[in-house]
Amino acid sequence: MVKRTSLEKADCPVARSLDVFGDWWSLLIIRDAFLGLRRFSEFQKNIGLAKNILTVRLRALVEHGILKTVPASDGSAYQEYVLTPKGRGVFPVLVALRQWSEEFSAEGGGFPTLLVDRDKGRPVRKLELRASDGRLLGDGDTELRPNPSAKRPRRVSA
Repeated sequence: MVKRTSLEKADCPVARSLDVFGDWWSLLIIRDAFLGLRRFSEFQKNIGLAKNILTVRLRALVEHGILKTVPASDGSAYQEYVLTPKGRGVFPVLVALRQWSEEFSAEGGGFPTLLVDRDKGRPVRKLELRASDGRLLGDGDTELRPNPSAKRPRRVSA
């Protein structure tokens, strides 16, 4: 088995994020946790992931503080996995990935589900990046600059 290079100390925040959930299985587990799945068997059945790989991914998500284990809600001897506040912070990332895929890879009338506002039943608007003054920003409107609050000078990279 090839050991993956750790990015946990990388200067780039995108790289550090990928170190936590840089494979599709981890993001699918987090997606399913948002959908209300809580038990190992539910994740395994829904994703179709081999038990040994699921075990490793769940353990890593717990170690990184994305999920936590709690006693089973039905009082059985099992444990359940629930999102932490840090895990709930992944929600906009999943929405952005979903919206990107809906825009660029949907075929034949789109996907079988829509992300809607629970109260109004209407589709969620596309995520937007806005400046502090409210202006809509695109990729050409931003740049990376050194962070004066950083503990040590870092090389500026994506």
